[in-house]
Amino acid sequence: GKLLNHVQTNDNLKLFLFLVLVYEVHVYTGAKLGAETDSNVYINLIGTRGDTGKRKLHRSENNNIKFRHGQMDIFCIKAISLGDLEKVLISHDGAGPGNGWFLDKIVVKHKEGKEAQEVVFPCNRWLDEYQDDGKTERELTANTQQWRVRVKTDGDSPEPQECKRTLVIYGSKGKSDELLLSPQTPGYVCFLPRATDEFVVETGDLGDVYKIRVSCDDVPGFEGWHLKSCHLEELHTKQELNFDCKCWLALNRADKELVKEFPAVNEGQKILPVYKYVVSVHIGDRWGAETFANVYITVYGKRGDTGVRKLRTSLAKGRKFQRNKVDSFLVEAVSLSHLQKVVIGHDGEGYGSGMYLKMVTVKESQNSDKEWVFPWWNWLDTHLGLYETVCEIVTVGRRLISSPKLPVINIKSSGLWIMDITGSDLSNEEDPICLSFIFYGNLSRKKLPVQVTGKAIQIKDELEDIGLISKVQVTGPHSELKQPWHLDLLHMKHTGTKEEMYLTFNCWFNPNEDKCVELPALYADQEPLPVVEYSIHLYTGDLKKADATGEAYLCIQGEKSDSGKRWLNSRNSVITFARGQVDVLKIKAVYLGQLNQVLVGFKSLTKDEWFLEKIVIQEVLYPFSAHVFVHNDWINKSSKKDFVEVAIPLKETSVTSLLTKKFDAKSRGQWQTWVHCTQVQEDVPDIQVVVFGRKGKSPAQKVQNLIDNPFLLTVGDIGDITKVSFVLSGPCLGRGIKLHKLRLKDLDTKQELGFPTEAQYLFGEDGSETVTELAVIRPDKPPLREVLYSISTHTGTLPASGTDADVFITVFGEQGDSCKRRLRHSNFERGKICISEMRAIDLGQLSKVLVEHHNVGYGAGWYLDHIIIHESGKTDGQYAFLCQQWLDSGVGDAQTERMLK
Repeated sequence: GKLLNHVQTNDNLKLFLFLVLVYEVHVYTGAKLGAETDSNVYINLIGTRGDTGKRKLHRSENNNIKFRHGQMDIFCIKAISLGDLEKVLISHDGAGPGNGWFLDKIVVKHKEGKEAQEVVFPCNRWLDEYQDDGKTERELTANTQQWRVRVKTDGDSPEPQECKRTLVIYGSKGKSDELLLSPQTPGYVCFLPRATDEFVVETGDLGDVYKIRVSCDDVPGFEGWHLKSCHLEELHTKQELNFDCKCWLALNRADKELVKEFPAVNEGQKILPVYKYVVSVHIGDRWGAETFANVYITVYGKRGDTGVRKLRTSLAKGRKFQRNKVDSFLVEAVSLSHLQKVVIGHDGEGYGSGMYLKMVTVKESQNSDKEWVFPWWNWLDTHLGLYETVCEIVTVGRRLISSPKLPVINIKSSGLWIMDITGSDLSNEEDPICLSFIFYGNLSRKKLPVQVTGKAIQIKDELEDIGLISKVQVTGPHSELKQPWHLDLLHMKHTGTKEEMYLTFNCWFNPNEDKCVELPALYADQEPLPVVEYSIHLYTGDLKKADATGEAYLCIQGEKSDSGKRWLNSRNSVITFARGQVDVLKIKAVYLGQLNQVLVGFKSLTKDEWFLEKIVIQEVLYPFSAHVFVHNDWINKSSKKDFVEVAIPLKETSVTSLLTKKFDAKSRGQWQTWVHCTQVQEDVPDIQVVVFGRKGKSPAQKVQNLIDNPFLLTVGDIGDITKVSFVLSGPCLGRGIKLHKLRLKDLDTKQELGFPTEAQYLFGEDGSETVTELAVIRPDKPPLREVLYSISTHTGTLPASGTDADVFITVFGEQGDSCKRRLRHSNFERGKICISEMRAIDLGQLSKVLVEHHNVGYGAGWYLDHIIIHESGKTDGQYAFLCQQWLDSGVGDAQTERMLK
């Protein structure tokens, strides 16, 4: 009996040890701005046999610092087998602004017996008191679905080529990953004409499926795919869905698209419309704002997203993404409902390939009268701005595309603004929410108290005497709140002018919080100001009794507006400013322009005095200038009831260089070069190119082609490149060569340089010139200007001084030389002055000229007295170059070229 008992105990121990599993928890922090957290994070894995209990995620197995922006951390949790994992409870203990966390997803991997299992728990939400719904704990569920996918290829589709084809399924609870449509059997050929191919794919619980997206990779020589239909069957529930496709995925067909979306077709269900969204990219008016990189965008709405789309063909003429230009593109997608944000970026490497993006606007079709607005006003560049080439822009709302056309009699703005406010529902038992809507105009402002009693409320007001509305600010709640309330939208329409705008606030108002949010007014004919995040550093002095506890607020005043009163303490609580400490907070406000003053209010029930040394304010997205407001004094407390308010004027604005990011590699002076021209004659002689820099110039090298195929230029160590000269090695052309693109890229540093090519011809529109110069465009400094030089050539009065030879000149200055030019005037007669013009990039202070002719023999000699050069249209700043010598192969030293200084 004892022996049997002993054997059973051992078996139980073995069973117990076998059932203790190691769960590998992969935690994916999102890639949103501010997604990371320093808070302690806790997890509880819950399965069919129980749960692990709340565990702290201590040490990341793969990273020194955990929960960073866009990072995946691995943690190991030992627990007795939980059976099938069903959900995860995830939370953190961070309180206060800046401690929030954006969790993308959690993937739990474990091995039970011989079978490895992996369960995905999607989240894609904030755990943050101050964002989303204000929760710092979330319950994540894992459900998987298996789908049989049947794809029919049409009869006229080309024979299949090596090309990756993917499917994304969208439902009411989320979307699948990109699902690769590849054969289960190695060597099996899919997508043959008239074939039906079958695939089995796995997704999370998507809810009610409403659309799919099918994509093909952009591979060279791909002739396209004619997709006839797609059928989905969920293998557990036997739910079936049909998608009527009948379209080409090809770049050589009418739509020129490799991505297509299709709505689900089900009996008794409304089919969602497919829109050709017009996506407009507005490039700013800055040096170097343009880009030659490929630009990609994803548009997000309440109903899914478009996926990543390459912006290929602009509806506007000319080269895409040029300075101060708007390019519009058609992006076909199943209706996204109300748009929420866009993610836009480019694939350009290195400094100079970036672009300065003003904003993106999107409308549902080319006939729409309204558009969504996504302002950015910043660089997408690896060496400027935020050093990022991708950004996420949340919409500020919708505006009319063109201003209402009214008879002159109605132009006066008499009438009412009708304002519809919509938000989350309120139960009947709840008290109304008290908010303040403050309308800022160019003349004054007006504050309207609003009591929100339900999901929607309408208010009417003339908003007289405030002038043109510039922004709308919402503050509150000014009443006790039992649960968070979400403000969705403010729709404003004027009964007189018919002006209309939709402001998308999309924010939560939480209990015990004094919130202040604002958005710019959206007029058809005005560029909206961006909403800027300001970082505010409050320096408390390192003096005895400098620290203080109380309530405090501040208001930033700028040339365009002010931020309104922003509280530093939470409601019903106080804030402590410790001696020698720097307190940092962030606020969002419509761009205030040049900052000029900060108002600070302070009140202490304990009669503390606060020694405020200074306040430093920076824009988070443009951290190169810091605005410093110096107080260096006590803020005295005279009574317990009232706030003491001090006004602190701007002391200084310190600016750091934009180009703080250095190149990693050292340049060897090897540049990949692209030249794209049209209207090129067949018998064009060789074209040479010379590259000029701050320290010298390159040898002349042949332009290998004019058809946008890259070729190598070796320029050597010439310093920062300033200009490029194209030199024709033969006689003048009959007509100019149209230049569309010139681009240089350093093979080592990845630095890219652009050049102005709008309305540019090589060798003049009529082909009468032999040199064309282009100044480099840099993001941080304007290019050298183009100058028209007037050249007066004075032939001497000695007998036989004149010549019929072709005369050439090279002008040298502190910024390089003009390359060799033929003086187009041919009348170099005795005692005559010949005036020619030369167009060149500014040479700076002129130093010398080289003048020459190539004719030999009797009568070719020339006696040059002097040359005078000045900028056309200017009478001052003339340069005189004396010669008073023969250029003659048969006289004196027999020289036919002279260097004049």
